[in-house]
Amino acid sequence: MTNTSYMAADQAKTLRALNSQQNETGLLTGSDRVTCVYSVTSGKGGVGKTAVTANLAYSLAKLGKKVLILDADLGLANIDVVFGLTPTYNLNHFFSGDQELDAILVEGPMGIKILPAGSGIQNFIRLDSHQKMRLLDGLDSMHNSFDYVLIDTEAGISENVTYFNTAAQEILLVTTPEPTAITDAYALMKLLSTKYHERHFNLVVNQIQNEDEALDVFRKLTMVSNRYLDISIDYLGSVPEDRQMIDSIRKQRVIIDLYPHSKITAAFAQIAGRICMEPAHTEPKGNLQFFWNKLLNFGSKG
Repeated sequence: MTNTSYMAADQAKTLRALNSQQNETGLLTGSDRVTCVYSVTSGKGGVGKTAVTANLAYSLAKLGKKVLILDADLGLANIDVVFGLTPTYNLNHFFSGDQELDAILVEGPMGIKILPAGSGIQNFIRLDSHQKMRLLDGLDSMHNSFDYVLIDTEAGISENVTYFNTAAQEILLVTTPEPTAITDAYALMKLLSTKYHERHFNLVVNQIQNEDEALDVFRKLTMVSNRYLDISIDYLGSVPEDRQMIDSIRKQRVIIDLYPHSKITAAFAQIAGRICMEPAHTEPKGNLQFFWNKLLNFGSKG
């Protein structure tokens, strides 16, 4: 993906052609489906990261993609609340050994599958190495096949945040034009770059007044990163600020479902389209990565 404008008039046609090519080659059918894992993360809380995760998942599902959301905010989980769901079990039951992953899996709108986390429980806010490997193995052995897994991380720079970001194939950083949000976004990229050797980030700027404001955030982060860090940042798009988003959260429905003709819905559709146009990864970026067995098996074919 380049950092140039993505406003292609025939984007829908391109996506249809891409999907047709993938189906013809069998990349998206049965056990050969290539799963792409995105961590949706932020340096600062309150930037709308969970809303971005939920609406992006809905947009990808509307494009015919099979989507799984992993709620990785293990202490203050709320992705199930956004969808108006009341799961019986959550990841706390998995880590305590009471349930397997497929038992806690719940279905949301558009066929989206969700692995909910518990809220207000401190037992697993810091996963140990055994719990991390158990989650890795559990996801890898699930019978469900997904095109995309979206990991809704907690905000900040905790060990859980760095783990889920390094385990994912792609990091999607959410920020706003607020100066503190930009500063914290850079701090997270700096940590992941210098300590964990992450070299590529995707950026979504939320709660903007206009596109120029979003591009200014992208320019600032790119400028300081080029000067001090050895990383690249791809701009995926922006989401306008709209009181309809607050209304959708109160009604526990994603805004795309509640207001299908809104500007926010169009913005998420563009971001989802750009993600779908990305080439599928056939090799894991490290030793600890979700679905790494599937990726290795796919990479060894042909």
